[in-house]
Amino acid sequence: MVRWVKALIAGTIIKNAPLRRHKLLWRSRGASRVFIFKMLNAYWLAFAVGGEVLDLVSQTGFVAKSVLLLLLAFSVLSWAIILSKWSLLRRARVQSGRFVRAFRKAQRLTDVAAVADQFRPSPLVGVFEMGFEEYKRGAGRSLLPVQRAMQIANSEELTRLERNVPWLAITGAVTPFVGLFGTVWGIIDAFHGLGTAGAATLRAVAPGISEALITTAFGLVAAIPAVIAYNLIGSSIREFASRGDDFALEMLNAVERASVPVSQADPAGARR
Repeated sequence: MVRWVKALIAGTIIKNAPLRRHKLLWRSRGASRVFIFKMLNAYWLAFAVGGEVLDLVSQTGFVAKSVLLLLLAFSVLSWAIILSKWSLLRRARVQSGRFVRAFRKAQRLTDVAAVADQFRPSPLVGVFEMGFEEYKRGAGRSLLPVQRAMQIANSEELTRLERNVPWLAITGAVTPFVGLFGTVWGIIDAFHGLGTAGAATLRAVAPGISEALITTAFGLVAAIPAVIAYNLIGSSIREFASRGDDFALEMLNAVERASVPVSQADPAGARR
């Protein structure tokens, strides 16, 4: 009896399995249709808005188009700097972590110097190499030259990381005013045409003002990413400066340990 009931249940499950699979497939296809429909709506909205913007740009005058080209140049320059610095800082952060772990595991400074080139573009590599060269040159007689050498190297590495970053600040500060200049010029042109035509209606002046405001919008589009990236990149560079100072202290400790003679390191063993 129990076997018969189990067989009946199994048969029912097997018979209903295609129906459940069909329902699940229909539900998944329905979700896919909804997702595709939403994506098509988003693309259509973006295409429509982009078409209206292109129409406004094509109807602007010579001055407005010159302003838009200038803003486009600033935007392309800022995005090129953003992408290059983002890639550089990401690789430097990863390699710095690896270099610090290798430095702490090494028993001798010469072992670290042999593999230091593998961890570029970490700024800590330049700090280590400059300090190590000064240590070999002075034969460990004094730690002060090594400290000064690492401070100079840290400053040089930070200067390398900060190269071209001021252009982001320039873009964020200048482009809104450039766009505002194009807007003011367009409004002046619109009101001049309104006075010439003699028709003081909103319908007559609205198209000219809308064409003029497009330059301010483009100025903000160019400025906002540049300001955000400038602050984020500056924060990352300050973090590297702090890590460089901390690594310099670790390096001084390693140089001091390497400079201490064995007799001074183990006075009890020397007496024995």
